[in-house]
Amino acid sequence: MVDLHNVGTFNADTRFKADYLNKMERMLENVLPHAMSKAEPNLELMIRTLKRDWTIVYDMLSGKDNSGFGWGEHRQFVAVKDVVWNSYIGSHKEAGQFRHRNFPYYGHLIAIYAKD
Repeated sequence: MVDLHNVGTFNADTRFKADYLNKMERMLENVLPHAMSKAEPNLELMIRTLKRDWTIVYDMLSGKDNSGFGWGEHRQFVAVKDVVWNSYIGSHKEAGQFRHRNFPYYGHLIAIYAKD
């Protein structure tokens, strides 16, 4: 995805233009010839999951009234005190998965999905 974004051919604001999944399928086939990951539904589902997870982390780090959240660059995870975390997940249950889980793709995905 990052390679496609950097080339710019398939960029459309904070998403990709049509046919990018087929291009990704061909790229993946070159790297992993017998993976047999098809653009639909395999790659599409993986990308949807990555974007959903990225959105959850991005909202924690840059959302309004979310002071106390930081990004642990070395371990690639959300850094926050327990009291702030407990308060946040009370109203954002989907974020609970990132309390002790790293998200190494955050830096790459911010370049693709974040608006300027």
